[in-house]
Amino acid sequence: QLQLVESGGGLVQPGGSLRLSCAASGLRFNDYTIGWFRQAPGKEREAVSCIRSIGGIVMYINSQKGRSTISRDNAENTVYLQISSLVPEDTAVYYCAARRSSFCSMNEEYYDYWGQGTQVTVSS
Repeated sequence: QLQLVESGGGLVQPGGSLRLSCAASGLRFNDYTIGWFRQAPGKEREAVSCIRSIGGIVMYINSQKGRSTISRDNAENTVYLQISSLVPEDTAVYYCAARRSSFCSMNEEYYDYWGQGTQVTVSS
């Protein structure tokens, strides 16, 4: 069983930045593709970004391109999502998810393991 724990959320002013972390334990982390998703109040969960198990290939939704950077440190069993130029529309609970695969997907049904989420609030 793979456990995922997100951290790094909080209250940020518009224009600010955050680095979210997704720490994994329980299984061989290097085998797992990681996705980041978010769910805003009253909205469906949507994909944000993805990084495959061995790195190198990443994906972002259009609203995050140029503002977000996903990376992973397999030695630390952690995936990071750096988001800059935050806007109120980025307010959401951010989740990371994992699947034992070398392929990236922005489809939440693709993933087998989920963290509990970390709240990001962008407000002045």
